[in-house]
Amino acid sequence: MNNRLLNLQNKLDLNITGCIIESDINRKYFLNFSSTAGTLIITKEKSFFIIDFRYIEKAKREIKNCEIILQENLYLQILEILKKENISNIVIESYSMTISKYQKYKEIFDKNNINIDITNKFNDIIKNMRSSKSEEEIEYMKHAQKIAEKGLDHILKFIKIGVSEKEIALELEFYLKKYGAEGLSFPIIAASGKNSSSPHAVPTDKKVENGDFIILDFGVIYKNYCSDMTRTIGIGEISKEQDMVYNIVLESQIRAIKAISSGVSCKLIDNIAREYIYQQGYEGKFGHGLGHSIGIEVHESPFFNSKSEDILSENTVMTVEPGIYLEGKFGVRIEDMVIAKPDGYEIITNAKKTLIIL
Repeated sequence: MNNRLLNLQNKLDLNITGCIIESDINRKYFLNFSSTAGTLIITKEKSFFIIDFRYIEKAKREIKNCEIILQENLYLQILEILKKENISNIVIESYSMTISKYQKYKEIFDKNNINIDITNKFNDIIKNMRSSKSEEEIEYMKHAQKIAEKGLDHILKFIKIGVSEKEIALELEFYLKKYGAEGLSFPIIAASGKNSSSPHAVPTDKKVENGDFIILDFGVIYKNYCSDMTRTIGIGEISKEQDMVYNIVLESQIRAIKAISSGVSCKLIDNIAREYIYQQGYEGKFGHGLGHSIGIEVHESPFFNSKSEDILSENTVMTVEPGIYLEGKFGVRIEDMVIAKPDGYEIITNAKKTLIIL
């Protein structure tokens, strides 16, 4: 039996004897199957996947230990399964559930004396399962990061004065996909000069100039799992201020990483980096959270930020990405992936972090 499905079945209790999962990302997690449609129904003993004609052949071939059913009349088919399995209480995962979809479910289930629940408790069960990564998941992410680092080595040879941000992003994407990436974790950020002061800048036609900082933020997907890395690169003659800000960001990241281990507060880790940056005179110039968990989604829960109430679990993979952004001048961000361990941490990212100047 699929271990993830079995683990979820073991978490169902006497009051909740079945569950429905509809979001693309959680179907992918439990079935290791990618599709833009489909309904997964799980009881304490069995699992069923209702899928339309576009995916039925692929589903039968790839999904194991789950009954595959061709979708014809979805709600009637769900009812048939619930009645056959004597399910009277069911919980629905609401990760991407629309109000109209929920109302449709409730209307049908009410008519058939089936109690429906849509609370955060079930979502939290799934969130906690996904946050602690297996050895296999970590190996996929490490492999994804190795591909990304090969891409970084390549693009550093490509970047020169006169090349545009768009050209850098396109060259990097082509290389990553050619050498093993199944896709990108997110659109590549390549931001130079003044554009680097915008944390989520989109590559433009701006050409690289002497004295620029270039922020490169990118990741790849391998076996459904993401990597995420940011490096800030100097071009030619950089200023003393640029060098100083870079080293402040680097020191803040090093301090935060050293404090990571399972059982530690996410808020505490964020505060360590943030307080150091503020103490150096840059309060208000680090306007985003310190990082996020990563897995089959590039942004997963938990998050490093000043309001988080989450505690790190063993084998949660987090990004640590402090930054300083000076509007109209330049920005700096450095990002690594780190695994929380009972006795500390393991850094997945191996790319050089001392300032690279081309």
